[in-house]
Amino acid sequence: MNIELIVVGKTDMKEVEMLVAMYAKRLNHYVRFAITTIADVRNTKKLSEGEQKRLEGEAILRLLTPSDYVMLLDEHGAELRSIEFADLVEKRMSAGIKRLVFLIGGPYGFSEAVYARANGKLSLSKMTFSHQIVRAIFLEQLYRAFTILKNEPYHHE
Repeated sequence: MNIELIVVGKTDMKEVEMLVAMYAKRLNHYVRFAITTIADVRNTKKLSEGEQKRLEGEAILRLLTPSDYVMLLDEHGAELRSIEFADLVEKRMSAGIKRLVFLIGGPYGFSEAVYARANGKLSLSKMTFSHQIVRAIFLEQLYRAFTILKNEPYHHE
């Protein structure tokens, strides 16, 4: 199985970039992992929030295939403990999914078309994080999930 994280907008914080790169490298020991960054929509001051989400959504949907299993990182998604998240990943792997895709949207979230395409939604917390910081937090949790599945001494419970 391949796992891909698709994000809207580049990271302008070197510290976050370093964390993301570190966890991406670690993840590749367990699974084929990739990050795809969609360019920010230009001239957003002239666009409504809905129009910006629609344009971002179109760019996201162009990257998806019908067989992808798509999970949105969304504030209204299910909140899982790390062990439960590891179980979710394992179930997707066992189901024969070729590509598991996680999406981090732009500052306003996702378009209705992206919500309609998604297979599920996850929330990392009831708190709000910047879409840049969420990348590092999520990748740490994905890495933690694989260490749990491999019974490695990273996660303590």
